[in-house]
Amino acid sequence: MKTSLNWLKQYIDIALDPVTTGDLLTSTGLEVEGIEEVERIPGGLRGVVVGRVLTCERHPNADRLSLTTVDTGSGEPLNIVCGAPNVAAGQRVLVATVGATLYPSEGDPITIKKGKIRGEESNGMICAEDELGLGHSHDGILVLPDDTPIGMPAAEYFQLEADHVFEIGLTPNRSDATNHIGVARDLSAVLKVNHGYEGDLRLPDVSAFATPAQPALPIAVEVRQPEACPRYAGLVLEGITVAESPEWLRQRLTAIGVRPINNVVDITNFVLHELGQPLHAFDYDAIAGRRVIVQCLPADTPFLALDETERKLHAEDLMICDGDGRGMCIGGVFGGLNSGVTDKTTRIFLESAHFHAKWIRRTSMRHNLRTDAAKVFEKGSDPNVVRYALQRAALLICELAGARIASDIVDLYPEPVQPMQVKVRYERINRIVGMNMAPERVRHILAALDMAIVEEAPDYLTVAVPTNKADVLREVDVIEEILRIHGFNNVPTTSRITTSMTIAPDPDPVRMRNLIADLLAVQGFHEMMGMSLSESRYYRQVLPLVSEEELVFVNNTSNVHLDIMRPAMVFSGLEAIVRSQNRQESDLRLFEFGRVYQRQGEAYQETNRLTLYLTGRRYAESWLTDDKAAVSFYTLKTHVQQVLDRLGVSGYQATALHDDLFAYALQYRRGEKALVTMGRLQGKVLKTMGVKGEVFYADFNWDAVFKAIPNKRVQFRELSRFPLVRRDLALVVENSVKFSDIATVAAKAAKQLLREVNLFDVYVNDEQLGAGKKSYAVSFVFENAERTLQDQEVDKVMSQLIDTYAAQLGAQVRR
Repeated sequence: MKTSLNWLKQYIDIALDPVTTGDLLTSTGLEVEGIEEVERIPGGLRGVVVGRVLTCERHPNADRLSLTTVDTGSGEPLNIVCGAPNVAAGQRVLVATVGATLYPSEGDPITIKKGKIRGEESNGMICAEDELGLGHSHDGILVLPDDTPIGMPAAEYFQLEADHVFEIGLTPNRSDATNHIGVARDLSAVLKVNHGYEGDLRLPDVSAFATPAQPALPIAVEVRQPEACPRYAGLVLEGITVAESPEWLRQRLTAIGVRPINNVVDITNFVLHELGQPLHAFDYDAIAGRRVIVQCLPADTPFLALDETERKLHAEDLMICDGDGRGMCIGGVFGGLNSGVTDKTTRIFLESAHFHAKWIRRTSMRHNLRTDAAKVFEKGSDPNVVRYALQRAALLICELAGARIASDIVDLYPEPVQPMQVKVRYERINRIVGMNMAPERVRHILAALDMAIVEEAPDYLTVAVPTNKADVLREVDVIEEILRIHGFNNVPTTSRITTSMTIAPDPDPVRMRNLIADLLAVQGFHEMMGMSLSESRYYRQVLPLVSEEELVFVNNTSNVHLDIMRPAMVFSGLEAIVRSQNRQESDLRLFEFGRVYQRQGEAYQETNRLTLYLTGRRYAESWLTDDKAAVSFYTLKTHVQQVLDRLGVSGYQATALHDDLFAYALQYRRGEKALVTMGRLQGKVLKTMGVKGEVFYADFNWDAVFKAIPNKRVQFRELSRFPLVRRDLALVVENSVKFSDIATVAAKAAKQLLREVNLFDVYVNDEQLGAGKKSYAVSFVFENAERTLQDQEVDKVMSQLIDTYAAQLGAQVRR
């Protein structure tokens, strides 16, 4: 939220510099994320002063140039060459001195330098309107009145008002600070409590407001959805001249990033940012039947909005309709194209209403209309400022647009909202704040916050919370208000250090996670952290990994596209890969620890996951390696095996997979529980996400993997003093036989002596081996920890293996 310092000064006397003011705002919970200096004219006309032309003669080497001497009040007159046709001796003019930088209305900035023009020295520039950025005229230099003081800075002459704008990170609970007066109220409170400020907050005066004795333009209002619209007020103004707003109003809006449109619309925007009350102006002549109806329209009713986009309404979108039931405005969110104020408008119906936060938030998000008004309403606007804001805006329209009030105020408020009364105990204040706070200081803070004390006892007091603080409902909320004005930095810190012993579970989840993170980092992986929020369109348009009923939707008011909690982590990684590839980083090894979320009926399930992503080249570019070799499924499988081996997880079964996510994949399972799924992602998924090249992806169910970690401690054994024996076999098998089948048979048949089985070659040749066959070259390593193995023993085991392979796998030894 942008807040103007000059605007704040309308309501409170601030003699502090912008940085100190920003620190005070941050201390009250209005965190200032940045301060920007805003100038009405770029450069602020620094280095430009008023001068008097002493002499003016024709340039000897140019017919259209003049040689002048100009007194700028700095001592010696300046010699300046001027090309303006209207320059003359005796004039008061604006002079840009050497070193000044000008920002013309068109073109690039100009820095004034000392130099020679056609052989004559020039030490400045006599300026025209467009050269100073004050307008677009270039007919000649600006000539000022004769009584203008020589040497006066141009910024002072034009009363240029530099402003400082605070970028405040407004939290969702601060409904009271969505406007300048709300911010000024907090600033006033902290200055009164901690810095001895004695001034009062200056609120706009509406005492001059009066309705006509005989209203000329009546209006009827009916609210058919009182839950969505607890209060609705409005009045009619006539005799309006729609025109450009005055300079002060345009400056206020421009400073905070609001584009001026015309005086009527600008006033509604001004009051919104002044009081935190959204307003809307309807063309009175466009309201059929001179009747306003607040209601919902049937689902899919078309509505043409101000942005000229036709939207289909939802059955719970609150609409402001005319007497014919035609929608004129999406209540509290966005106006309609056919009922807004135009240059020809002379009569308006000015609306000021209080809408229910939930209704506005849902409508705003459904239509992706994140307007300033919607942001205010969804935080919880003040229902009791509605009439005051209406009167404030009406008076401004009368003043700036020549309007007259033509009706009584219509104010439908069947159930007035009363201030919430909250009991606050002194003991509770002291316990939460962490210090003994004197009752007098508590009362002082509450008074500074306009929180009236309706009851007081020795050990507690009852506070009436103003209705602009929609989130202050409990005792702890009031204590938070007291604490932020008291100042977090004013709470003393203890000098005593305390510690406690904790017993970590075995195995320790944090230690295991860090262990694997270190392992992957050593292998060249980089850890990424994706958001837990994701876009539902991925699971509707790209790949339906889960059904619509299993998605966990959230009301994300900051970014409406991130509307679900992620049910899978794959898209987070692909987003990171796309971002990296767009920055010329294509050889990627990424891993992420995170959670996924799914809805199971009325319950919600969270699962911890670990994901790996590989893409690009297998090795870094080097003269020692083939830099064109890409990562493959087996590169990924190696890293997956390392993770499981490091954790001591074993005894799992492998199953091949083919689905919409993977072109091909392998899944390791223990019983019904999948430990990890790994494979190459489908090309169509990568293409839709904008990923270049192949991506290999592994998804660990970290909760299941963690449960599979054995409880036994790591056991060590002495290195064998006896030699290993290796034998090789070339086995011709059917294409359906996997190496894992060969390894499983060997482990069962020779488990006493067998230490290792390895596949070191695969050969396929239909002419030599036969159709549908392949040859596995397999090595077997044998060991006896107590003595040297004899050849006869190893030969006997190999014979048993050959017979078993022939019987169980139909294998033949290739000789």
